[in-house]
Amino acid sequence: MIYGDKKTKVLVQGATGNQGAFHINLMNEYAREVGGFGVVAGVTPGKGGQEVHGVPVYNSVREAMAEHDVTASVLFVPGKVAGDSIMEAAYNGIELVVAITEHIPVHDAMKAIAYAKLNGCSVIGPNCPGTLTPGELKLGIMPAHLSKKGNVGVVSRSGTLTYEVVNELTMKGIGQSSVVGIGGDPVIGQTFVDVVNRFADDGETKAVVLIGEVGGNLEEEGAIAARDAGLSLVTYIAGVSAPPEKRMGHAGAIIAGGEGDAKSKIKRLEALDVTVARKPSDIPVLLREIL
Repeated sequence: MIYGDKKTKVLVQGATGNQGAFHINLMNEYAREVGGFGVVAGVTPGKGGQEVHGVPVYNSVREAMAEHDVTASVLFVPGKVAGDSIMEAAYNGIELVVAITEHIPVHDAMKAIAYAKLNGCSVIGPNCPGTLTPGELKLGIMPAHLSKKGNVGVVSRSGTLTYEVVNELTMKGIGQSSVVGIGGDPVIGQTFVDVVNRFADDGETKAVVLIGEVGGNLEEEGAIAARDAGLSLVTYIAGVSAPPEKRMGHAGAIIAGGEGDAKSKIKRLEALDVTVARKPSDIPVLLREIL
């Protein structure tokens, strides 16, 4: 339970928008299913006093915190105000912000994530599907029905690829301890290293599946962290056929100056003695071998 459990009380910022309202309902359906608290409050400036699926809405995080013992927030606000919303949550003592929002200006993300860190607040995302601990807590938009409780941690830069891999694992009878989508933007809060270190401290996670893509070197850093922590690891890198200098889906998925392409990434991971799957359906097979 690396980012929370059944007892975690959740706030949604951007509660009255279409996405916020839709996912409050789904998160609380899951909370009821597992016997947890789920979303207890929402925030939308100017909409205080309303309710969304039975959840009270407040004008500010401060107002919500005065009434509820919240430790995590999920963000569904527009990109141009998302940076301020992250800082508002951090300023008011929230320990974890899951920023689902995409198209946050890079400078806003840099400032907000740095500010959150200074205030002891971890940020997952932005531009991510959130996190899911099967049988405990769903923070964000992951389809919980694909998952199954177990001891394999999954951490990924891609949303839909995460769902595919989790489904492959579940269908092969391999359960997950927690699933974390760290987001595909150039600037993100929690990195592969941060999440792997949480898995290492978790006590339930025996192996990690790390799903990466072209651009940057976060995957290699995460693999080294897993090795140093003594965790078994299987990786998968998407984008073997991605053309150089072209952005692939995510703002952070760009091969610049010959660096960060999938083939060289795979080569570097294999040089570290890391098991690399060639396709998602190979992951359960490789996991069974190393476990």
